[in-house]
Amino acid sequence: MREFTYTITDAHGIHARPAGLLAETAKRFSSAISVLCGDRTADGKRLLALMSLGARCGDALSFRIEGADEDEAADALLRTCGEVI
Repeated sequence: MREFTYTITDAHGIHARPAGLLAETAKRFSSAISVLCGDRTADGKRLLALMSLGARCGDALSFRIEGADEDEAADALLRTCGEVI
């Protein structure tokens, strides 16, 4: 299992565009991907689930990735986070 934490720097937090890009990235991999924010957990492959986290600027997102391609998925998701949130 791979885990990493990313602190949101975008003033708008996770809204439709970054949630969509994160979900799109996650769907490319077979690994199970969970995203945690506070006491909420979302399936990283579901746009609406990511938006329902209500993550705002300054919030820390914890990513948990488990599966055959977890290393590649973690690297791709970390790059996407840096680009969109």
